[in-house]
Amino acid sequence: MTITAKYKNKKYKCKVVVREEEKPDQPATERILTMKIGDKNVAVDWEENESVAALRELVSEKPLTIQMSMYGGFEQVGPLGTSLPRNDVQTNTSAGDIVLYSGNQIVVFYGSNSWAYTRLGHITDQDAGGMTDLLGNGDVTITISLPVLQRKCGMFAKKI
Repeated sequence: MTITAKYKNKKYKCKVVVREEEKPDQPATERILTMKIGDKNVAVDWEENESVAALRELVSEKPLTIQMSMYGGFEQVGPLGTSLPRNDVQTNTSAGDIVLYSGNQIVVFYGSNSWAYTRLGHITDQDAGGMTDLLGNGDVTITISLPVLQRKCGMFAKKI
């Protein structure tokens, strides 16, 4: 559906897409942030904490692309370009875990480790082998974004 508005003799339109009703058992943050590893979308069960809320705010205007580097044979690490709130606790990670390290780096695991991190989420549609395939063969790029419908319609309005 397209909504058309007229303001000061100019017409603007915004395309609206109606999606399936939200499921009550689906975490709210899962509906909000999306993640791609390279060109593959992955399903993430995001934590509900202030770090994820700050990450959501960081990508509210445009997607965040992070150049990741392999480290230690079990993880990819990349700089966020800013610091997020952190609540580090000693954590045992496993393949698919996404954490905040030192407040300004994101880490995605394809192996396991134990360190003080702030949990951000877990990739749910890949097993350990799938995570190794995605992350274990050299540096990668990840992109975290909001779906277009979550952004303000006004920034996508076009004059007609």
